[in-house]
Amino acid sequence: MKTRYLLTCCFLVCIVISCKKHSSSPGYSGWSTYAGSKDGNRYSSDDQITLKNVNQLKVAWTYSTNDKDSANRSQNQCNPIMVDGILYGTSPKLKLFALDAATGEQKWLFDPAAAEGAKYGDPLAWYKICRGVVYWEDENGDNRRIFYSAGVKTYAIDAATGKPITTFGKGGYIDLSKDLGRETNSFVSGTTPGVIFKDLLIIGTRVSESDDSAPGHVRAYDVRTGKLRWIFHTIPHPGEKGFETWPDSTAWKRLGGANDWGGMALDEKRGIVYLPTGSIGEDFYGAKRKGADLFANCLIALDAATGKYIWHYQVIHHDMWDRDLPANPNLVTIKHDGKTIDAVAQITKHGYIFMFDRTNGQPIFPIEEKPVSTNALPGEQPWPTQPIPTLPQPFARQHFGPEDVTDISPETHKVMMEKYKKVKYNVQFTPPSKDGSWIFPGFDGGGEWGGAAVDPESKIMYISSTEMPWALVMIDIPKNTNDHTLKGIGYTIYNKYCIACHGPELKGNGTAYPSLVNIGKKYNEQQVSQIVANGRNMMPSFKQIPADEKKALLAFLLKLPGKPSDAKLISKEPVSAIKNTANQIPYTMNGYNRFLDTNGYPGVKPPWGTLDAVDLTSGKLLWKVPLGEYPELTKRGIPITGTELYGGPLVTKGGLVFVAATKDEMIRAFDKKTGKQVWQAKLPAAGYATPATYSIDGKQYVVIACGGGKIGSKSGDSYVCFALGN
Repeated sequence: MKTRYLLTCCFLVCIVISCKKHSSSPGYSGWSTYAGSKDGNRYSSDDQITLKNVNQLKVAWTYSTNDKDSANRSQNQCNPIMVDGILYGTSPKLKLFALDAATGEQKWLFDPAAAEGAKYGDPLAWYKICRGVVYWEDENGDNRRIFYSAGVKTYAIDAATGKPITTFGKGGYIDLSKDLGRETNSFVSGTTPGVIFKDLLIIGTRVSESDDSAPGHVRAYDVRTGKLRWIFHTIPHPGEKGFETWPDSTAWKRLGGANDWGGMALDEKRGIVYLPTGSIGEDFYGAKRKGADLFANCLIALDAATGKYIWHYQVIHHDMWDRDLPANPNLVTIKHDGKTIDAVAQITKHGYIFMFDRTNGQPIFPIEEKPVSTNALPGEQPWPTQPIPTLPQPFARQHFGPEDVTDISPETHKVMMEKYKKVKYNVQFTPPSKDGSWIFPGFDGGGEWGGAAVDPESKIMYISSTEMPWALVMIDIPKNTNDHTLKGIGYTIYNKYCIACHGPELKGNGTAYPSLVNIGKKYNEQQVSQIVANGRNMMPSFKQIPADEKKALLAFLLKLPGKPSDAKLISKEPVSAIKNTANQIPYTMNGYNRFLDTNGYPGVKPPWGTLDAVDLTSGKLLWKVPLGEYPELTKRGIPITGTELYGGPLVTKGGLVFVAATKDEMIRAFDKKTGKQVWQAKLPAAGYATPATYSIDGKQYVVIACGGGKIGSKSGDSYVCFALGN
């Protein structure tokens, strides 16, 4: 009897310890992982907040790090996590913090730039983006760590103290530019966090999208030591799966990209990690990368323990339109043809959802390889077909014809029609040309990095989607002049690295790609040099530019005085050799051009931003509602249009979809069954991030990072948390 009693007590203690240890991780009961859970579904089973009481939500607390930079439009896209009552997130300057998740009281703060010149310093970390953090603890719960990236460094931080774990990696961090199989000076950064599988941290990277980009290989590191445990080469090496598909057997030595920058999902039971990848650099002219470009633009399934290949599906062949897979896939179990199938669903920038059996990669619904135009620029070899899912139905419009040009007013319609006619092609997958083609949905989606939410009970997916045309027009790389001065050679360097975003006349395009005309009136030589080396906002780092070439570039941009003899500073090679290097790519795009009217409104008929619901069982689009508002247009009697969107939704068991993402600085709640808006609140800055929700002692909270900064929005540095009022 006594033995039975002791065994029972031990059993109960084990249950209590287990529940305490895992109270915020399994069964969607909290928000302990980026996107809410390792299946990436942005779903919460918390249901204290419902359709009946959501209008009683009030601000529970706000937290500010006071490190926004409005002049330079800093951002914060972090989806924070909550573990055992502590909220972990990052600031615009990539400070890592821990808060009491119920009160917003700060527990600790780690600043990677606090000791500039020391081993953790990164003085310009705030020019980069961190969309979330990763939590790990050992079996006993004694060793608890937060992993997060500040630029090229991924840190291991003690979750209790906020101090670096100096036994991890290089005194507390790993350098993401290392362990790539070849040396690179090109831009590499951590943006979207990876996932934990047992004692492995699996991570991807952001890399530049030019022809000298770093390889985007996916890696797993030991969570305790920071040692590399496995690597999957997304551009296959000799003898590896997919290598035979590359006509050029040296591609793996010189090309970059094919990186997982949008996140990943993990089937923990099967030990399979699912990775979406981006395109190979150069984005818009692929003569140097002939073939289908495996494993770019793919959804890839790997053995999470070893990194070994299981299956893949390529969503775009030989991408020439910057159609990176933009967000983590979603894992869901559905009924199909009378069978229960564990599926993986992947959203895309062009408004499709690709669905597969997650064990073998077989499509759930038929996918058709449809013929597309191969009429391309000289040297280019487009792939003759592209895959189009028959189902699910696309969540964004797929065609932008003259009938779709804005009619917000007769005057605006006339002006925009003239602009529309200047771009020749409007059929999807038309190869880039000097005549131009419409990218619709635009370069920023459709679906974007905010990702999709899936209700595992109803099997309905929710996506925030932008429907805005962008013009893709190619130009010849301008001919180099015979000016052999420092400024003249700087013009050559500008054409090699900068022209695609800032244009041949340095005028840029909007706040994302600012004008460089008269940049010397705003910044001095040292400041511009730092921006080139470290990047800023959408601009990646160009630290790979040799020092002498950067000196010439600065002379050109800042109109610095120079002498013909200064050309001796530019490499040991003759000037002609540098010019030839700069002209290896004969074409470039003339900039990232949104189709906007003179008032900044999209030049297509609304909606411009939508919240969409898709039934993953039937593949049917259930509803589509505008997301975001321009009050001045509403006052004119124009129905709500939606706005350009950045950030994803979350869905709850309580019947709600929460989403911010809009330019009007609102957070909203919708009835998940009907799409009817049931609540909204004003934020201190636009919430270009995905909300998180969690419960503490039965009280449910919803929190959003208010970073703003994009598309002309003012910058912010606060988190706002909502809960039901007393």
